[in-house]
Amino acid sequence: MIVTKLVLRNFRNYSWLELDFQKGLNFIVGDNAEGKTNIVEAIHFLSLARSFRTNENAELIMKTRQFATIEAKVEQLTTKKEITALMTSSGKKISCNNKPVRRISELSSLINVIVFEPKDSLMFVDSPIVRRNFLDINLSKKSPIYLESLMRYEKLLRERNILLKDENVDKVQLNVVTTQLIDASYVIAKYRLAYINEINRVLSKIVTSIKGEKEEAYLVYEPFVKVDDKFVERATRAYDKGLESDIKRKITQIGIHREDIKMLLNGDDISTHGSQGENRIIVIALKLAPYFLIEDKGERPIIVLDDVMSELDKEHQERLISFLRKFEQVFITSVTTNVKNASVYEVKNHKVTRRNT
Repeated sequence: MIVTKLVLRNFRNYSWLELDFQKGLNFIVGDNAEGKTNIVEAIHFLSLARSFRTNENAELIMKTRQFATIEAKVEQLTTKKEITALMTSSGKKISCNNKPVRRISELSSLINVIVFEPKDSLMFVDSPIVRRNFLDINLSKKSPIYLESLMRYEKLLRERNILLKDENVDKVQLNVVTTQLIDASYVIAKYRLAYINEINRVLSKIVTSIKGEKEEAYLVYEPFVKVDDKFVERATRAYDKGLESDIKRKITQIGIHREDIKMLLNGDDISTHGSQGENRIIVIALKLAPYFLIEDKGERPIIVLDDVMSELDKEHQERLISFLRKFEQVFITSVTTNVKNASVYEVKNHKVTRRNT
């Protein structure tokens, strides 16, 4: 899967920008605040119908303009697609070959993009919600069943919390909602456990390739109850045990929405024992891991790495670049580059000039 053309209109700082892209490494270079990240942000937007930098559509639209569009031509083996996103202050519309795309799960199959941004380096020292988001985004793109179960869980969780806020809690209705919540939880927990096991099959090899020395990297899933054929029974007991506390505090205190994952590097928790550089390399490897879990090469995602080279020394930069040549298409933003055999797009004064190295 590759993007061959990108056209931006009224997007961020670009009133009009048209770019052609190639397979392999594509570097977007220039000084800070010139608009490098805006280009890769647009590519990523098409895969999830949202930005990795903001939740506000209005921020994507150029000042004084009423709308913005992103258009991309995507090739997937012998298939060619034209994907368009239209953003206004009132919402957004996505289409593929002039037909509306209504589901995110459908969109991510049309154009799948993996993104790394600088703040991702803090994934394992940040709030658990950041780590859960990593699982939820990747699994939702991979499985419509997971996405459906997650949306159902979130709806039921809201219902349960509303019931808990009543002055006189209806325990019969609360029990009905809790039972449904547990059923949705079981599906989510099984998918999370299986996915983490898949990632662990490839993670150490990726870390070793980037670091240049043998490393053992391992994700550990921390579910709220053990995930096996007695999950429903255990979860029911856990909710029963916490019922009075939930009623007192007027909120659901346990469940899928409070789970976490941790990362072990050579047996040590990366959040407490890892250096800043090790955390960065680990998260880069984790972000790239889903690429290798997709057997159909035509389905493998486009890679976007925003400011990935900062805080890596020259040796690790070179090893990372060497590893990235395995991927079909990669976009990297950087202040500068001297990498050979890559397409380079120089951004200056809101204009982009292409050169090859």
